[in-house]
Amino acid sequence: MGRGRQKAKQTKVARALKYYSPETNYHALEQELRGRSSRTDVATEDRWGTGDDAEFDNQYTAWDDER
Repeated sequence: MGRGRQKAKQTKVARALKYYSPETNYHALEQELRGRSSRTDVATEDRWGTGDDAEFDNQYTAWDDER
């Protein structure tokens, strides 16, 4: 008996989601697409490091010799 009411509610929610269009912030979109080179470079450097991999190359050499 409750299936008809449940299906109607699901249909109502699906329709609301399908036709929902939020307010677009074009200024924020323009800034994101334009990019900020100084901030992007800092974020990339923090994420990936400085590029010096020597510390990682020698980190596990002692374990390699145990085999």
